[in-house]
Amino acid sequence: MKEFNIKTSSRIEMKNIDAIVMEAIKASEIYDGLCVIFVPHTTAAVTINENADPAVRHDIITRLNKLIPHRDDYTHMEGNSDAHIKASLVGSSETIIVKSGQPQLGTWQSVFFCEFDGPRNRKLWIEVK
Repeated sequence: MKEFNIKTSSRIEMKNIDAIVMEAIKASEIYDGLCVIFVPHTTAAVTINENADPAVRHDIITRLNKLIPHRDDYTHMEGNSDAHIKASLVGSSETIIVKSGQPQLGTWQSVFFCEFDGPRNRKLWIEVK
């Protein structure tokens, strides 16, 4: 398993991590297998989605914020319940098929680290088998 540090710069953002995923695959020297990406945080997540148009990321964040507002009738004392809910909905892991040393993503797909309670220094774990 490789551990990577991710620095986020705003409270909510979707950060492209394709280069990090590729680095982990190359370092593994595994050419055919699976790449598991895991976020060990309760207020961050990982997802695969479109990277061709940045408006998609904007739309995802905007809609999540409308569905789960930052301030609402939450009881969690830290004031970040929305971040916990968003992270649960998006998910803490993704698995990608690796073929010939390349992640098998669709034409428009990229991998995104999703920050919901930043800015922070985060960890990302990647295992290639």
